[in-house]
Amino acid sequence: MHTDTLLQSNLRSLPLLARGKVRDNYAVGDDRILMVASDRISAFDVVMGEPIPGKGALLTQMALFWFKKLAHIVPNHLTGEAPESVVSPEEVAQVRNRSMLVRRLKPLPVEAVVRGYLAGSGWKEYQQNGQVCGVVLPPGLQNASRLPEPIFTPATKAELGDHDENISFDKMIDIIGLDLATRVRSISIELYQEAAAYALTRGIIIADTKFEFGLDAVGTLVLMDEILTPDSSRFWPLDQYVEGQNPPSFDKQFLRDWLEQVQVDGAGWDKRAPAPRMPDTVASSTASKYAEAANQLYLLD
Repeated sequence: MHTDTLLQSNLRSLPLLARGKVRDNYAVGDDRILMVASDRISAFDVVMGEPIPGKGALLTQMALFWFKKLAHIVPNHLTGEAPESVVSPEEVAQVRNRSMLVRRLKPLPVEAVVRGYLAGSGWKEYQQNGQVCGVVLPPGLQNASRLPEPIFTPATKAELGDHDENISFDKMIDIIGLDLATRVRSISIELYQEAAAYALTRGIIIADTKFEFGLDAVGTLVLMDEILTPDSSRFWPLDQYVEGQNPPSFDKQFLRDWLEQVQVDGAGWDKRAPAPRMPDTVASSTASKYAEAANQLYLLD
């Protein structure tokens, strides 16, 4: 286990705003937020009791890489200031390499999901009605098929412990209005296309991903949260991709597979908290998948 593993931050120099599944958010004045990525991991919307060594730092560095690479498409929430500058000296170790100091925005109450391949809930829905979130797709597609062009399939944000709900674009218009919904859709598809094209050159397929946006004080649309990590995206190794099969993925699939077969009091886990205790071998194998994705995408230059 890494000596700098962090299951939960505990900063006393800043007010805690919220703890999510992975990140702890602290107020920095009225206009900024310190986002600290812990090493927590969730599966089936339940947070595990044990950390994944190095995960928070990897996710943060990967998100920072993408924010920089895609900054010409849309403004993002980064302030450019060092997170270490807003905490007390004894707290620096908790935030170093795993934090972002960002602008405080008004978050849009929808998630912007872009799919380039048919997988997960999209594949299940397609089998039922030939559509994904109201988008009609050609007949004859298979599991993991590449779509003729990326599709935008928004979702509503769930409270902690609940599942996000896929919605139609019309429903998204009802929630945030036509102009904003149209801009979010266009920008999200452009972000996905550029990121996916780059990832292919590094041997990774980005099957789908989700973005979150907010509005600043003057109404500018801003990309926020974290982007294009294995926590928010489905990454597949290009050299193992076969249409019609579930490809192995650079994410928490190893953990999910273990949870599907683990026995709790003689029965399978019911996918409700508390989660079963995660063995060190599962934690380290999951950590290695995250590290492999980071290495392929940007660390091997």
